[in-house]
Amino acid sequence: MSVEEKYINPFTDFGFKKLFGTEFNKELLIDFLNQVLEDKEQIKELSYLNTENQGKTETDRKAIFDLYCENDKGEKFIIELQNVRQEYFKDRSIFYATFPIQEQAPKGREWDYYLKAVYTIGILNFAFAESSDKDRYKREVQLLDKETFEVFYEKLTFIYLEMPRFKKREDELVTHFEKWMYVLKNLPKLQERPQKLQEKVFEKLFTEAELAKLTLEEMRTYEESLKVYRDNYSVMETMRKEAREEGRQEKQIEIVKELKKNGVAIELIAKSTGLSKEEIEKL
Repeated sequence: MSVEEKYINPFTDFGFKKLFGTEFNKELLIDFLNQVLEDKEQIKELSYLNTENQGKTETDRKAIFDLYCENDKGEKFIIELQNVRQEYFKDRSIFYATFPIQEQAPKGREWDYYLKAVYTIGILNFAFAESSDKDRYKREVQLLDKETFEVFYEKLTFIYLEMPRFKKREDELVTHFEKWMYVLKNLPKLQERPQKLQEKVFEKLFTEAELAKLTLEEMRTYEESLKVYRDNYSVMETMRKEAREEGRQEKQIEIVKELKKNGVAIELIAKSTGLSKEEIEKL
């Protein structure tokens, strides 16, 4: 761990739960969620729930959430931190959301299928590759009517924060939500609380995030968590480089094909691209 770091990395499992997963710091989570939800919902009180959700039987697959909460209305909130892109990440999000839905069914009595809202909040250390808008860092998903684009069902909401797409500097921050995005993305790089983040909630966040205030046991746990984070980061960077290299190779192949189609001599193509004559002839 760098000696220059002053604050916890919130993208580690320890850091995330230290800042958002305790009763003492519950006001941080409430303030953050209210900014994410905007006008959709304003949370006044939250209760932490068991993060390990069992299936109907012992053989059913479990779901283990990072944080699982309930507000004073009985609405459920799954808060997930995801550092590594997964092939079936969207499928997993849907699967996880079924647990707080099914647990609402009462046992042994009549039920009219009335459900309370379920929210999934995903803080992602990657961006969805298929997104056409490269500047949009907040994605809100609900069931829609494909013809009218009206919301078909309002009580199931998925909100994803694609952190790599958030690129605002401190002097560009305007809204309270933008300040949360900024501090989550930049906290381990900071040496002091930025002037733009003088609200009381951020004062508490920076106080709780100080590495110097961790106990020896907490520091050991944090360092283990940080190692996992850095290993995951290394894997992601390797995958990104491989993808970029693959993209360059595909582009080069298309250029070679176009040059051949236009009658450019193979010798000239080989000299320009570094490919052998045999490789070019096969394309």
